[in-house]
Amino acid sequence: MTEPSPIDVRGLRKTYRALRRSKRIEALRGIDLEVRPGEIFGLLGPNGAGKTTLVKILLAIGHATGGQAKLLGRPVGDPRARRQVGYLPENIRFPDFLHAEDALHYLGRLSRMSGADRKQAVPAALEQVGLLERRTSKVRTFSKGMLQRLGLAQALLHRPRLVLLDEPTDGVDPIGRKEIRDVLVRLREGGATVFLNSHMLSEVERVCDRVAILDQGQVLRTGSVEELTRHGNRWRVAVEGDPAAAAGALGPSATVLEGALEVEAPTVAALNAAIDRLRAAGVLLTEVRPASTSLEDVFIDVVEHGREEPK
Repeated sequence: MTEPSPIDVRGLRKTYRALRRSKRIEALRGIDLEVRPGEIFGLLGPNGAGKTTLVKILLAIGHATGGQAKLLGRPVGDPRARRQVGYLPENIRFPDFLHAEDALHYLGRLSRMSGADRKQAVPAALEQVGLLERRTSKVRTFSKGMLQRLGLAQALLHRPRLVLLDEPTDGVDPIGRKEIRDVLVRLREGGATVFLNSHMLSEVERVCDRVAILDQGQVLRTGSVEELTRHGNRWRVAVEGDPAAAAGALGPSATVLEGALEVEAPTVAALNAAIDRLRAAGVLLTEVRPASTSLEDVFIDVVEHGREEPK
């Protein structure tokens, strides 16, 4: 039996009337989105794009005005699906007088976890995020990064199949961000699915399998990081010595960009022919890889120009 998509959104719409105005605002404009089992999926978008609205609908905190959304094959709001979902909100807060382990026991009780389950789950979750040695430290002594990791621990407490994270690395130092990335990778390796809502594009680029760019309530682009950043049929060829001199062996199919050659080759055979010409000219190659841009550049280009995903 095929495993259902952890998140499946079809034609989802959300409209509301602005306060003190008669104008109706479209927060979501008929979006389609599918997250596959066992992947880390990143949702990107500027402020006001509709990211938070979508997450609220998925968690049944808000309600759509059209379309449908499912979690783990069941309608959002179905308790059987929600029991298998972990959630880390942005800027999570804990009672600062509690110890770390007490905070997790408290939240576990609110989730109706038994004492026996909590006895095993709390230290396991703390160890998973690297806070086991600080289990008896009071929350008020934690840095922003440690609070985020404690928040991630509470999201993982009941071993969910799907984890929704809202800006999990916001305000976290580089070491803390790497630790959180490592946790997300281990979750994926363990079979869980991660839905990541973030504006830190460099973090998304490092850890996500696929991403979607959301703007003004519409999904403008979806794909793997490689698919979105790939420069069509162009290849980056690094050479020893002056790349401008090497470009002469290839003519108009090559340009010099950022200290290397960028070669246009529509097929693998064409690429190999270009490499042969360079070698025949005595050029020493040090690297050949697909030409690409950064996810940040793609994001800015898509949002500024409103480029929708090709049909």
